[in-house]
Amino acid sequence: MSAATNPSEGQNPYAPPRARVRDVAAPSASLVLAERSTRLGAAIVDSLIFSAMVYIPMLVGMLIAGMGSSSDDPSGAFVLLGMGLAFVGFVVWTWLTLKQMGATGQSLAKKYFNIKVVHTDGSQVPLSTLILKRNVLTWLLSIIPLYGIIEVLFIFSEQRQCLHDKMADTLVVEA
Repeated sequence: MSAATNPSEGQNPYAPPRARVRDVAAPSASLVLAERSTRLGAAIVDSLIFSAMVYIPMLVGMLIAGMGSSSDDPSGAFVLLGMGLAFVGFVVWTWLTLKQMGATGQSLAKKYFNIKVVHTDGSQVPLSTLILKRNVLTWLLSIIPLYGIIEVLFIFSEQRQCLHDKMADTLVVEA
């Protein structure tokens, strides 16, 4: 046996490795993580934007059609008009959001709050990853009881990543 592999000559075979190992790669030094409160504010504003573009037109359409319809069949006209306006609002919101996310990695509110989503190495995230891994997967998992609470509690980690950020390998940083 050689001296390097013989345990009786000073090397402990049960000693931990001497190599420096890191579990998680640290983000680039140029990336400044977005504040938790800023992310919360952006999420609230995004919800308000969606509501203003989808739910408010639906309610206005139902009210307008409800006032002008006959008392014999008020439900048919206002439901149709309200749903039509909600659909148009949803299409416009989707177009604006996808356009913004594809170009900069920001939702409408993230643009306002000057934060964006990037990969953990700092590179731009493809639109497909933003939609599928961060939004659709989270939406599907939300059928699990208490998932939403657990998901957002992950933001209190050192990297300030919610569970959807960890699944998509993304960070939210200052733009």
